[in-house]
Amino acid sequence: MSESSNEFRRGWRALVAASVGVACGASPVPFFAIGVFAVPLGQAFGWGRGDVMFAILPMTLAVILVVPFIGAMADRVGVRPVALATLFGLAVSFAALSLTPDSLLVFYCLFFMVGLLGGGSTPVSWTRGVVGWFERNRGIALAITLMGTGITGALLPSYVAWLIESFGWRLAFVGVAMLPLLIALPVAWLLFYEAPRKPAAVAAPEGAADEVQPAAEGGMTLREAARNYRFWVLAIVVLLATLQTGGTITNLPPLLQDRGYTAGEAATFAGFIGISIVVGRLLTGYLIDRFWAPGVAFPLLVGPAVACLLLTSAEVTPAMAITAAVLIGLASGAETDLIAYLTARYFGLANYGRIYGVQYAVFGFAGGISPFLFGRVFDVTGSYNLALYAAAIMVVVAAFLLLTMGRYPARHAAARSR
Repeated sequence: MSESSNEFRRGWRALVAASVGVACGASPVPFFAIGVFAVPLGQAFGWGRGDVMFAILPMTLAVILVVPFIGAMADRVGVRPVALATLFGLAVSFAALSLTPDSLLVFYCLFFMVGLLGGGSTPVSWTRGVVGWFERNRGIALAITLMGTGITGALLPSYVAWLIESFGWRLAFVGVAMLPLLIALPVAWLLFYEAPRKPAAVAAPEGAADEVQPAAEGGMTLREAARNYRFWVLAIVVLLATLQTGGTITNLPPLLQDRGYTAGEAATFAGFIGISIVVGRLLTGYLIDRFWAPGVAFPLLVGPAVACLLLTSAEVTPAMAITAAVLIGLASGAETDLIAYLTARYFGLANYGRIYGVQYAVFGFAGGISPFLFGRVFDVTGSYNLALYAAAIMVVVAAFLLLTMGRYPARHAAARSR
């Protein structure tokens, strides 16, 4: 049996659990749900869209606060207890949103608690549990892990719209909270275990620099990574690209409602984002195992610029809405996969949790502020167009910056000597 097959035979349980955990975790659930809640919350309390979307920011700030700690804990004591505890915390805190009074401050505090208690259910934890099982197939394994967000993006908007229509927005929050509690937590409890740790890799034979070496715990420390220009290039790329994808994903349902579509129709179109996220993840994972990852990502990151231009049209036809959703989803699918893959490939595994935690904090901050920025632009100007034009420029800049990352380091274990 080939080594590639052995990897999947050994690691499939962790891979399945991680994908389900990501799908029901704090990364996609609030993010894909908030846009559907925006209109009913506005009708209930008279809040603007920017007011509602701003709730993602305090949640994200809480995640940023806990993610470095979560990453360090996962590196030190193992990721399983962290993931299990925070799935439960996410369920409890999200259900508490059903008690929201007519107070934006309380609403923001409740979302802050979602990030604080559920921050360990983000991909920082789940990918840390997967990368140790896979070396030759790490790209596709990360893609399978992270495609959980795409599944959530495809199904959650319609699920939330149905909950709100059938039971009202308060019970809809409880219905969403059942996803991590009744689905992800039992699966993770049964299947999610971290791979046994291995010693640092030995030096590769001369002439074998481009061949895949056995999985190892070698690599840079966080301080060493921060002195490497690639660390900051990756952070800037993540910031710019996520400002675009985060703002368009969360604001697409209300944007389409402005164009005359019903809430259900808008949620259906938004669901194409989730489907294409899955495709983007798998496509990217397959290709980056075989080709240079920044080159693979370039066309996928440019696509959302076209999507933004389509959405500025006075009349957005169903074909235009679907095309925009697909282009945004493909980029979002590639983006999150790349953060994990490039962190492991350029900086090694020894301190993966800490390094990825910082990069994910940038991702989280951009994802947290962008819904508010898009919503505020709408509240002030009565249109999303200004935000869409700015986002198109940012994502193109991000695509070109990614090409400056350069060749992969030959050996992670030797990183400290560079």
